Amino acid sequence: MSTEKKKEKILDIKNLDITFDTTAGKVHAIRGINIDLYQGETVAIVGESGSGKSVTMRAAMGILAKNATINSGEIIYRYRDNKGGIDYDPDLDKDAQWKETDILKMDKAWIRKHINGRRMAMVFQDPMTSLDPTMTIGKQIMEGMIWHYKIDKKDAWNRSVKLLEEVGIEDAEKRMKQYPHQLSGGMRQRIVIAIALSCNPDLLICDEPTTALDVNIQAKILELIKKIQKERNIAVIYITHDLGVVAKVADYVNVMYAGKIVEVGNINEIFYDPRHPYTWGLLSAMPDLDTDEPRLYTIPGSPPNLLHEKEGDAFAPRNAYALEIDDKKEPPMFEITETHKAATWLLDPRAPKVEMPAELKARIDRMKKEAENNGGKL
Repeated sequence: MSTEKKKEKILDIKNLDITFDTTAGKVHAIRGINIDLYQGETVAIVGESGSGKSVTMRAAMGILAKNATINSGEIIYRYRDNKGGIDYDPDLDKDAQWKETDILKMDKAWIRKHINGRRMAMVFQDPMTSLDPTMTIGKQIMEGMIWHYKIDKKDAWNRSVKLLEEVGIEDAEKRMKQYPHQLSGGMRQRIVIAIALSCNPDLLICDEPTTALDVNIQAKILELIKKIQKERNIAVIYITHDLGVVAKVADYVNVMYAGKIVEVGNINEIFYDPRHPYTWGLLSAMPDLDTDEPRLYTIPGSPPNLLHEKEGDAFAPRNAYALEIDDKKEPPMFEITETHKAATWLLDPRAPKVEMPAELKARIDRMKKEAENNGGKL
């Protein structure tokens, strides 16, 4: 990925491999994941439920379940020494020294003190499960500031009110004294974002941040996250199955299937020149008002049961374009451009030439024309 303007690499996940011990046996949930992310960039991780998106990011935050075993890999996280501290000050923060650590080598107490909330924060998909129903909104926002930075309650209160105003909540003083059940879904999600930003992190992880919201509120939440990202120059990772969200926010996209990244590229490469049959399926399954097809496309079959690993390519049973080798050997990542790679044997020089489905090609052509009319934006 591009490092122009001397961007710092925030996150570098290398060959991450994770197994979970369950009553039914061992589940090989993450199989050799590689992801990198630079300061100020937005990376989306997309795929069906159970593909390993959330597990990967929980590993990065050091909050995996106790039955998880890290088989191999590194999660190198680089962070500022917080010269600006709890206050976001671009002049101080730009001169801050960068440190790095391998999250997998640190104990949970160190991660909780130095990383979680303070330098890496997560916005979960359902605000009602991530907010404490027995605590006021104000107390929940203040908690992290007081614990990480030892500031007094009055200072934390004033900062929390400003944060609520920053995330677009009116009458912030009143909201501080209310409980989660007294607020709408959109307001609760804004509260969760305010909590995530309260300690001035370098990385914001958004796990399906708009799933439970209606379309109008979804758009406002996405715009809010983009605005804050630009103002604070933070990196953002979106975990989602919604390619419509991805098109609006991402710089780079990682497509995941059965615990592996099967295609990676910048936003234009993934949407305009997808190469993996699974990515073709995801794009084809997006709702499209301009299509002549009477039914919405669905990828045939179901994701594999990772209790029973399949030899070869995990996507082969659902792949209409599968080759004989797909049942015998897992495909490597084939490089298409410097930023675009895909793990499919169709890219092997010896493979027969296969074009993407005609309906998808027609859709991509429509998307390109629409983007041109929107000044190049998807």
